[in-house]
Amino acid sequence: MEDKRILIVDDEKAIVKMLETVLRKEGFQLINKAFCIKDALQILQNHSVDIIILDVMLPDQSGFDALPKIRQLSQAYVLFLTAKTSDLDVLTGFAIGGDDYVTKPFNPLEIVARLKAFLRRTTKTTQLQEYATTKYDFGRFILYSESGELFVKNQPVSCPAQVYMLLLYFCKHPNKILSKSELLEAVWGFDHYGDDNTVAVHIRRIRERIEEDPSNPKLLITVRGLGYKLVRTS
Repeated sequence: MEDKRILIVDDEKAIVKMLETVLRKEGFQLINKAFCIKDALQILQNHSVDIIILDVMLPDQSGFDALPKIRQLSQAYVLFLTAKTSDLDVLTGFAIGGDDYVTKPFNPLEIVARLKAFLRRTTKTTQLQEYATTKYDFGRFILYSESGELFVKNQPVSCPAQVYMLLLYFCKHPNKILSKSELLEAVWGFDHYGDDNTVAVHIRRIRERIEEDPSNPKLLITVRGLGYKLVRTS
């Protein structure tokens, strides 16, 4: 954790200070702070960041609106902090490229737990990649686990961390029905408080990348009442 750089973006200085204190106590030492989007973008231009804790309501631009600009500079894991709790707000955060969210008010130890769960998953994936070179070929798309690269019809396609990890889990279990609870546990590392939106939105993001028609999927299909299945035909 000591080598992972975190960027906290929030205009409430008390929240930033609280998060910084708790994160340092938990072993995170490389921490940058920004109180507006302009400063956050400047930091991302100068530093490679692994995790971004991003407030939605900021003085110069909302976190939702700013995320496309952030993604041009970084593919870091993005955890939204939001006072908005409606399903639409949550779906918006995921749909535009966020990886997770926590609603205010929050316990800072919850943030720490989610970040550690994310790092455990990525560390495990990296360790496995050091010992195995695996290509998952589904005809229309190929996923290379050792490099984290996705190719669709021989063209490289960008794949944020959580989308990649979910797709990788499907690739490792072809033609098997996977329930939402299993996917949450396997990919996110906890039950996510029973939130089905997390899986549903990331399934959509995968389909937008690998399917010819995301609204009429042929590869990653829904098995009504049971879950999802990645179909291998050969």
